[in-house]
Amino acid sequence: MYEQHEGQDDRAIAENALAELRARLTTGLARARLTKTQLAAQAGLGRTTVQQAFRGSTMPSPETVVALCKVLRLPDGELLELQRAASETERVPGTDELGRPIRAWHPHELEVHPAGPVSGPSASSGSLLGLPAYVRREHDSILMDAVEHAGNGQSQLLILVGTSSTGKTRSCWEAVQPLADQGWRLWHPFDPTRADAALDDLHRLGRRTVLWLNEAQHYFGHPVHGERIAAAVHRLLTEPERGPVLVLGTLWPEYADRYLALPVTGGPDPHSRVRELLAGRLVAVPDSFNASALQAAAALAENGDRLLRDALTRTRASGKLAQELAGAPELLRRYTHAAPAARSLLDAAMDARRLGAGLHLPQAFLADAALDYLSEDEYDQIAEGWEVAAYADLSRPVHGKQAPLRRTATRPHRRPPGTPPPELRLSATAEPVYRLADFLEQRGRTSRRTLCPPGSFWAAAYTHLAHADDLYRLASEARIRHRTQWAHHLCRRAAELGNPDAQADLSEALEGAGLFAEAEAWAHKAASQGRRRALQALCRMREARGDHASAEALALQAAAAGDVSAALDLIRLRERPESEVSAETLTSRMAAAGHVHVLNERARLLEEAGDRRTAGKLFRAAAKAGDPRALIRLGHAARAMKRLDAAEDFYLRAAAAGDDYALYHLLQMMADNGEDSAAETILQQAAETDDPATLVALIQFNEAAGNTRQAEALARKAARLGHHRLLADLGRDREKDGDLATAEALYREAFAAGDPEGLADVVKLRVVSKKDYAGAEDLAMQCAEHGNTEPLCRLISFWWHVGDCERADTLARRAVSAGHYDAIVELAWQHQQSGERTAAIAFYERALEAEHPDALTELALIREEAGDHEDAELLAVRAVEAGRPDALSELVRARENDGSPKAAEELARRAAASGHPEVLIELAEKREENSPLRGVEHLYRQAADAAGALDPALTVIWPHGLDPDGTPTQPWSISASKRSEAEPPTQGPQ
Repeated sequence: MYEQHEGQDDRAIAENALAELRARLTTGLARARLTKTQLAAQAGLGRTTVQQAFRGSTMPSPETVVALCKVLRLPDGELLELQRAASETERVPGTDELGRPIRAWHPHELEVHPAGPVSGPSASSGSLLGLPAYVRREHDSILMDAVEHAGNGQSQLLILVGTSSTGKTRSCWEAVQPLADQGWRLWHPFDPTRADAALDDLHRLGRRTVLWLNEAQHYFGHPVHGERIAAAVHRLLTEPERGPVLVLGTLWPEYADRYLALPVTGGPDPHSRVRELLAGRLVAVPDSFNASALQAAAALAENGDRLLRDALTRTRASGKLAQELAGAPELLRRYTHAAPAARSLLDAAMDARRLGAGLHLPQAFLADAALDYLSEDEYDQIAEGWEVAAYADLSRPVHGKQAPLRRTATRPHRRPPGTPPPELRLSATAEPVYRLADFLEQRGRTSRRTLCPPGSFWAAAYTHLAHADDLYRLASEARIRHRTQWAHHLCRRAAELGNPDAQADLSEALEGAGLFAEAEAWAHKAASQGRRRALQALCRMREARGDHASAEALALQAAAAGDVSAALDLIRLRERPESEVSAETLTSRMAAAGHVHVLNERARLLEEAGDRRTAGKLFRAAAKAGDPRALIRLGHAARAMKRLDAAEDFYLRAAAAGDDYALYHLLQMMADNGEDSAAETILQQAAETDDPATLVALIQFNEAAGNTRQAEALARKAARLGHHRLLADLGRDREKDGDLATAEALYREAFAAGDPEGLADVVKLRVVSKKDYAGAEDLAMQCAEHGNTEPLCRLISFWWHVGDCERADTLARRAVSAGHYDAIVELAWQHQQSGERTAAIAFYERALEAEHPDALTELALIREEAGDHEDAELLAVRAVEAGRPDALSELVRARENDGSPKAAEELARRAAASGHPEVLIELAEKREENSPLRGVEHLYRQAADAAGALDPALTVIWPHGLDPDGTPTQPWSISASKRSEAEPPTQGPQ
């Protein structure tokens, strides 16, 4: 425990605390007899991070301290207190500040797109830097508010979201200029990689600093570090002593959508911390300048800005001023009219980027990959050294200093003296690398979405790419295109280069092929890098081959690292009737190591198998070791046998072990036996819980006992803890009992506490119980103002069904006048169901003002039925863009049912081109249902090309996969592919 002595100033306290912290770590390292490299591996930290934790120039983060304490077996609480004491002052002497003054940055260094140099007396100051004068738009006011708050001492985070070349980075640059006048610094994490720099140094970020996260997907989307970076940024923003800071970043919409998407139920949630961090902090940047912004740009042009004046001659109609300034139209022209050789390089680069390769593409990779993009005639006509001329052509910049494919230099790694050099990569660092223009990259992601790259692409990736993560992403993309042979080879190469997920995948594939020795070797490598599924697989393989001691040792090793899943799997295997090995020893060893819940698991398995006697012994052993579930189970058993004293003892011990729900069981038992005084004592004790399940049970107990005030008090406590619906649940009970005033009060309390449904409950009460229709309508409008339009829609439906269509219309129009279009869509639906199509269409069309997805979908189907197929397609596409991905599916089904199979197929292909290959799969499955003999292979193949090959039907049709050109792959096996990893499958030009 660190003590502060009288007379010490803050800086001395910080210095002494930091010195003591490092002394404790050094002593722990000596006792553990580890090198710092070994410590880094065991702690799951970078070597640089560990080195800095022991050096005097930087402050280790709390996460680093905890990770080191765990390995060195040091008391993390004491060392965290030292870390906090060392962090009390703004900066420890000797700590180098991150970044540099904002004034010292050039905007191009921060990746602001140049728009071309302009000289002469009429050029603005911005133009002299290759930038036009800045035109402010609506999103700039939000940025400026954040900057003002940061300048006033409140840390802020904003991420600008927009497509390529829309002015996001320039907006951020202009926004921070007021902070430059206040002496703020700016740090752009970049070296050795963006993610590594952020993760290693974020904890050192000083106050009054702008954290510059341009292209934030490189930070938050990192497959290993993304979540930790998000957590570090969250901590930076929420620790007052570290502020103020301003975090600014940019994202493309597809990345923002990916990070904000909620996980599928039961599925992984790879971006939970990122989603939490970005919620409410995204600002949309429009693709186009609106009329007022164009007018402002024209005024600047008239005042002498030549860049703006020139760009406006081509963008007044479209409003795509930022893209024009960034060179997008010329880039598109260069791509469209490129010579075959140059076009093939661009196509290969587009495919590489959209399938997951890094920004910097090796020259040799692109040259080899491009060959199969050429037709036979084009391939015959290319001359020796064709790639030299093609690269030279594509490196010529367009207006705005962007080139379609520009050669770029990799930054040298700069390290302080004495720092270990970065790990060498397997690629030749001197090889020229190229970067595709952003605009062409984004165009490729859409225009080439339904195309599978040819064989030369996959072969070149296998041969030339040397970044493990890139290769693993390409392997995954090959797999979802059913190019299974290439997927395997790329996965193997990624595994060889160290990607742990690839190693785990390869291990599973080798195990399935019966190559157990090699499978174990790869599983061991993946497990050493923290991939739990690999360790589980390794345990399973060792157990299957009869090496039970080794399997058990691995399970215990995993448990010691905090993962008991391998041990539980092993126990389940050994409890099967056919197993020759008992789970008893492993269970005992796990329990001795502190994992007493495995006793419960094995007891449950034995009980299911009918061995109640042994199960009982294990339950008692678990209870003796303090497992709360076992204690509650024994409490139930004692209670059933009327051994109430014993039951009480078990319940109290379970509560002491951390299971508050045990108190509810005890309370119930006492109430059943008339021990009211004792029950009251337990009730007061249980009421201190923060466990939601226990609170629910206690509320129900009090309700049943008539203690309504106590029940309501507990519900209010639950609401303060974030469980708002408990108040509303009590409100419904009061409503059933006829106490409408209390019911409404509870509903309103729930709403005020954060329950969005609370006000909707009041609306329902007013309609059903009070018949106060006018009041209900007013409250429904309030609900809509808070984002919940369901009560409005239900009221409209209610009026319609009771025959008061005029009142339904009036309410819908009132809602629309306030901008709540869900209401008019509900009214349109009611008209449509009643056969009043003309009225329905009119209301749906009114909702088009807001691009309402349901209105677009219904109108598309109405237009389709009327024979207006072109308009129906346009409406369905708009519906998809507005958030109804099934709109095209419904239209495809309508055409198929109408007897228009060709039209259905064409539309399904358009759906795939817009990112929904599942529509092709659905059409194929429907046709198979209706006519099993009908040929549908071409639909499945098109879905595979568009990355929709996850349907098991493809494996049935093509068990060995597809070649890149779409032909069925000849039979192959993993064992056969081991011939020489320098000889992957080959395929000639197509």
